[in-house]
Order: sequence, then structure tokens, then C-alpha cells
Amino acid sequence: MHAKSRSAQRASLRLGAVAAATVLGAGLAGAYVGLHRTAEADTAKPVSNVAVARSAGGNAGNASSTVSGGPGNTGGKGQASAPPPALPDHPTPFSVKLSSKDIPEKGGGVRTGGCSGSLIAPQWVVTAGHCFHDLDGTRVSGKPGYTMTAAIGKLTDSDPRGHVLTIVDTRQSAVNDLALAKLSEPVTDIEPLALPDGPPEPGEHTTFVGWGSLSSKVIVQTDHLKRGDFQVDEVRKDEITLEPLKKRTVENSPCPDDSGSPFFAPVKGKNTLIAVENFGPDCPSPGIETAARVDQLVSWIREQIGS
Repeated sequence: MHAKSRSAQRASLRLGAVAAATVLGAGLAGAYVGLHRTAEADTAKPVSNVAVARSAGGNAGNASSTVSGGPGNTGGKGQASAPPPALPDHPTPFSVKLSSKDIPEKGGGVRTGGCSGSLIAPQWVVTAGHCFHDLDGTRVSGKPGYTMTAAIGKLTDSDPRGHVLTIVDTRQSAVNDLALAKLSEPVTDIEPLALPDGPPEPGEHTTFVGWGSLSSKVIVQTDHLKRGDFQVDEVRKDEITLEPLKKRTVENSPCPDDSGSPFFAPVKGKNTLIAVENFGPDCPSPGIETAARVDQLVSWIREQIGS
């Protein structure tokens, strides 16, 4: 049994918003804000409101090193100091954490917010379209009207590996809730996700990774990468639905601020992007996720990124 009807699921997008800084004329600081909308699937209509959202390839390697003994590098008895612990392997360095602290609001003031995404070319990220919008919540292309940073190749916020760059341009899909985001610099030491060469199939197993909230009530991006296993439920014209393969938790399922998270699968030996998270049930409630298909956009994506 699903906890919500499909129409109710469609109303809960994965774009979280946290009220930050001082809201002009209101005197509110640090209050958490959740904004809802009704999603219209299978159309190219722009997102009309900012919703309660599901809101960084090759491995960068283990950055361990051995400090040799000698003057200035030894302990009190001339013993070589111990090497720092090895960093855990990062199996999905293409995952991206998108964060902003200055999203303008109507009436003045700013708020914070975030999404997730994936690297699909050295200078391009794929995410949900509604992650980039104007004051009315309408999806927009071009240079974002607020600062959006992209942390790529990290397992945690404090992970010394990877890159933190800025989004300098966006391109909106005309057929579904998907956008391309251009990085301020190319990332050349991480292998991007491959693009699909065909449509997904019902029953196909996929993996989700994202940086969203660990609560559907307190909307704050997590400081570590989440991961879960899903399978394709239904293939629609411009989107797919997916169901979890294990009991849902806030650590293995999309939550607010997980908009744009990739669902990917190994295809011909390469991790391949299947779909991009759009919306679903309040986490960790039972139910299905709805994600934008990528396969029918491959030609458009390659045209936009010039490959």
C-alpha cells in the first residue's frame, strides 16, 4: 500500500528551502520554510511555484601520505610520525551538491536552498529544472540570479577531495523538469556519468545518490552523501516512476533538497544516467519517486554542451 495517492505524491517536489539571513521588513531569521506546488507531469509547462523540494568522475583517490622521519618530522624520540588515515573510496565521485545562500524572495530578503545533481561532462552538471527559477518560481535559463555553488567529488562536506565551483549558466529542457548547469571551470580528474543510448525498462535496477535533507520537516542539506537502490516501475512519455528495493529511510531515499539527484545504472561497463529526481512522497514514507527521463534528451544535451 502506498501512503499517498499518486496525485498527492506529485505535489511533493524535492526542492527544499531554508529561510536565511534577514528577511527585509519581516524580522525573521533562521526560520525553516517549505514551499509547495502541484506538479503537472507530461507537459512542458514551467514550474509555477518553488516546491517543497527533493530539492559531485575517476576516483579522486585516497589522499593518504607517509611522513618520513627526520628533523622537524619526528617525534621526541626520532620516530616517524604516523601517516594520516586513508580516505574511504568514493564510488560515485560524479555526484554534485548544489547549494545557495542568497536566493531572492518576493518582498525582499533572501533564503538558502539546494539541490543535487551529477557531472555528465567536464564542465556540465545535470539537475532538476526547478532548481533554477525566478521570483515567481518559474524555471529559467541563463546565468542564475543567485550564487549556486557545486561541490563535486566529495563524500562529506569536509572531504578534502574534489572541487567546489560556481554555476555560471543554465539550460532548461523544453519537455520535462530537467536542466543543464555549466560550471565555472572544467573538472578533468573525475569521470562523468555516461548518457544512455536507449530508454529505461520496467524492472531495471538503478542507484540513487543525493545530498538532500534527512527530514521532511527540517529542511537542511545533509553533510554526507546518501545512497539507495531503486527499480523502474513505469516508463512514461517524458518521465519514469521508481520504487525502492529496500524499506525507505531518510538515508536511502530522496527527501527535500534531493531534486536533480541522479538515478544511474551500469551499462556496458559504464555508470550511466537514467533519470533525474523530480518529486515523490514525504521521506521516508512508502511510495514511488517520479524522475525526468534522460534518454530522449541526449541529442539536445550534446548540442548544448558542444560534444
